[in-house]
Amino acid sequence: MLGEIIEIKNNCLTIGKSKEAKIDIINLYAKIIDNDKQFVGEIIGVNKNEIGINLVGEIIDNKFIYGVNRKPSLDSRVNLLPENDINLLFGLNNYNPRASIYLGKSALYKDMPIFANMNRLFSNHLVVLGNTGSGKSCGMARLLQNLFYKKELSPKNATFFIIDAYGEYHNAFSRIDAINKDLNFKNYTTDIESNEKLLKIPLWLLGLDDICLLLGVNNKNQIPIVEKALKIVNIFSREEESVITYKNSIIAKSLLDIFINGHTPAQIRDQIFSVLSRFNTRELNLETKIFLPGYTRPLKQCLMIDDTGKIRDMQLVINFLQKFVLDEMNLTLPDGSYIYTLKDLLYAFDFALIDEGLLNGDRIYSLAHELRVRLASIIDSNNYKYFDIKEYYDKNDFFKKLTTVDNNKAQVINLNLNSLDDRFAKVVAKIYSKFLFDYVKEETRRAEVPIHIVLEEAHRYVQNDADVEILGYNIFERIAKEGRKYAILLNLISQRPSELSQTVLSQCSNFLVFKITHPNDIEYIKPMIPFVDEEMIERIKNLQIGCCLTFGSAFQLPTIVKVDLATPAPSSSNCDISNKWF
Repeated sequence: MLGEIIEIKNNCLTIGKSKEAKIDIINLYAKIIDNDKQFVGEIIGVNKNEIGINLVGEIIDNKFIYGVNRKPSLDSRVNLLPENDINLLFGLNNYNPRASIYLGKSALYKDMPIFANMNRLFSNHLVVLGNTGSGKSCGMARLLQNLFYKKELSPKNATFFIIDAYGEYHNAFSRIDAINKDLNFKNYTTDIESNEKLLKIPLWLLGLDDICLLLGVNNKNQIPIVEKALKIVNIFSREEESVITYKNSIIAKSLLDIFINGHTPAQIRDQIFSVLSRFNTRELNLETKIFLPGYTRPLKQCLMIDDTGKIRDMQLVINFLQKFVLDEMNLTLPDGSYIYTLKDLLYAFDFALIDEGLLNGDRIYSLAHELRVRLASIIDSNNYKYFDIKEYYDKNDFFKKLTTVDNNKAQVINLNLNSLDDRFAKVVAKIYSKFLFDYVKEETRRAEVPIHIVLEEAHRYVQNDADVEILGYNIFERIAKEGRKYAILLNLISQRPSELSQTVLSQCSNFLVFKITHPNDIEYIKPMIPFVDEEMIERIKNLQIGCCLTFGSAFQLPTIVKVDLATPAPSSSNCDISNKWF
């Protein structure tokens, strides 16, 4: 017996320490028996005379229930928790390989394995936090290895997309098929010099919001410009035979707008020459013949300025152009049914500037030109290669292509973004995440295809950025709030929780927290994470490398776990300085 209760205050018990009670019992669990009630408490302090115990739950019908509704009486008996009851705390009494996943060993009870409820762990959003070098990448890799390396129970229908910031996870999973022949790993690289599969982005499968992200839209007034360009590319990127009537109407309308914009005849002529030199069809160009009684004349000659300073045949040209203008032309956004390229989009942007009369408004033109310059810079950079795709496929084809290796399903798909700069890597992470979110939303049977997105260095992507103000939502926040009902889940790995989106972090239900010491990070996570108290915060600050504090819906109670080393490990270890130097 540890002793008698001498005080009950809030959730804490003060015990008068008995002579036989040991001193080295800090953080072990005690059992408090009060008639027919059984309470469980954690020993949080010991001195020569007293023991402090924090109540954590009750044992009811041979099950551990986290939380306490009532407090025990002063007459209760207090002992160390026996082994059978410890098994209740860590779920060992009802272990099921299909329902439980091994995490590691208890840091307090030697060699005691710790399991999590598999369904609760993987059907909710998960966060892995910790200082650099604390073991979080190895911990996440080991968690997935524990899932995939069960030869007797293969999760063949699992799908994990790893957004791999530094190319660390290839080593951890590349030989997954050698360990379990039912499973496969697929790696995409952003290194254009590599022999591995290059990451690709089918431009025609991107929506308006995706293109806005790609072009770095930072002003709401830029969105209609992008929308206009996409509607134009929907026409101009197709075979001329099928859309020539629409092309002619768009070109003719823009030319008519130039006539009435109030510029001088010379400016009107020069603008029309400029437009028709770049945008034309076989029926409408500078050489198009305009027929008059008794003679014909090319359109360019009808724009000549006479001795009075006027365009000689202006009305004739206007009448000619008006014949091409359709009364109704419902321009629509691309629907993903045909290929268009970044160069097609740039061509459409150029035309959108003219078609909307943007040349007349300096501010709007400046906003539009900013987007055009960004698009042109992508085309002129190595990033163009990620969009250079000759083969057409729809959303279903693309998802199947992403998740298939030699006609077999891949369970782990690694997207190595190591060769991208931070801005473009963030765009790619958002575009792929949105594609996966849209894909599962459109499934006929909801939650039929569970998808997990593992975001290494999540603070680079999941931020409190301007997406909500510009687009009305942030894709990671949307997945955090809506993803569970569609079975698309986030797994965030970060060393800087203070840089993560507050909304996303608040929606996560399970946490593996390795050592964190930065005060800003500590203060940031405290109000957002359930079950956190000062005692738990102190533990987080003093954890050993490879140990983490686990808590959330998948765990019976907050527990310190020593995670086994990943085998093979991700390529995330520190440089061996002494070996390199000497």
